[in-house]
Amino acid sequence: MSTQEQRKRFKAYNQARNEYFAKYFRGYPEPMPTDLIDLECGAKTRAGTPCKQKAIYINGRCKWHGGLSTGAKTKEGKKRSAMNGLCPKKKTKS
Repeated sequence: MSTQEQRKRFKAYNQARNEYFAKYFRGYPEPMPTDLIDLECGAKTRAGTPCKQKAIYINGRCKWHGGLSTGAKTKEGKKRSAMNGLCPKKKTKS
């Protein structure tokens, strides 16, 4: 089975798990298939080799290549995040 097919099955498994979790708030719908357990990230590194990380997110990539939040996208969100830098630090009583 190709890696692309495994990634599609991995994403489908996680989507089914999330739907089940949202419905019942506990457990998993079924155990993860054994061929998906050690699925590697596979993203191309700067050296040109595939990443070998096995701790991957639901999107099928590791913490370095899968990415987390890229920041606020809306004007309201950007304004709110900019306000965090403008707040002076509160002095604590020692």
